[in-house]
Amino acid sequence: MSDDVVENDAVTASEDAVTERSEAEQQRDDYLDSLQRLQADFENYRKRVARTSEDAVVRATGDLVARMLPVLDAFDLALAHFAETTSEEAMALSQARGLLLDTLAKEGLERIDAVGVGFDPQVHDAVAHVEGDGEQLIDEVLRAGYRWKGVVLRPAMVRVKG
Repeated sequence: MSDDVVENDAVTASEDAVTERSEAEQQRDDYLDSLQRLQADFENYRKRVARTSEDAVVRATGDLVARMLPVLDAFDLALAHFAETTSEEAMALSQARGLLLDTLAKEGLERIDAVGVGFDPQVHDAVAHVEGDGEQLIDEVLRAGYRWKGVVLRPAMVRVKG
């Protein structure tokens, strides 16, 4: 009978060891799952913060460029005034305007001033209308519009024909 008790004790001890082991494995798996979820949450947070800061930089730069649009308008008016002149002042003014526009264009500024294209109320502000045949086309650009990285900063002020 003592052999039976020893065997039962060994079986019970073995079952307890298996139970403890499976509990430890379960706890390990739970910790691993929690760690993986935490790592994924942190990675998503890091990406969201990077995206938010990048968007803030683009908005701030767009605001700065929008405040510079009157300067570009002043250059355009001055060049229109000197259109008939070939003086050194007119050449210097044209070069300064060109440098400013080229620099801003490299960063993402697009000028909206094409004549003869179809009227698009998203990028054009029609302030005058001339009778024409059928399709509405831009007849004259009265003030150039601008896009910053695909977003319209200011629509072009145009006269529409059609």
